[in-house]
Amino acid sequence: MHRRQLDSAVIAAIAFDAMTNTLEVEFRTGQVHRYLDVPKHVYWRFASAESSGSFFDEEVKGRFEEQRVR
Repeated sequence: MHRRQLDSAVIAAIAFDAMTNTLEVEFRTGQVHRYLDVPKHVYWRFASAESSGSFFDEEVKGRFEEQRVR
């Protein structure tokens, strides 16, 4: 997955695998989490959100199955 760098105090980068609808979020802490069965439009809205942290909290966190990668 190609990571897209974000200008956020909390989130360093995001990536999306359209074949599996998997969203990866890399946090500034170095942790990486995967979110499963995420619609592609959610990724595109996330990538263009004015506030990545707010979008994550409101639209991703707690809404999709989560796996911690590291």
